[in-house]
Amino acid sequence: MEEKQLLKKALLKKALGYTASEVVCEYVLDEDGEKRLAKKKITKKHVAPDISAVKVLLDDFSDNFDCKSKTDEQLMQERERLLNLLKEGDADGNC
Repeated sequence: MEEKQLLKKALLKKALGYTASEVVCEYVLDEDGEKRLAKKKITKKHVAPDISAVKVLLDDFSDNFDCKSKTDEQLMQERERLLNLLKEGDADGNC
């Protein structure tokens, strides 16, 4: 994937919010002096949507949408509208 597409994908992920897994491993030394896994804990945490990322996306992809003059509430409404359009496209089998 080219860098611009990777950046766009990462920005979209940040704008929409995501769930991340966090892995913590604890090791102990056994009788032979070798380390072995004693405990492994996996937790999932939700990262909330970032309104700044939404603003950047709207600046880059909407020619007629002036996000600098919009309130956070208006931006969140536009975000919901765009998400609904994406869901409709997925339901129709379109990209």
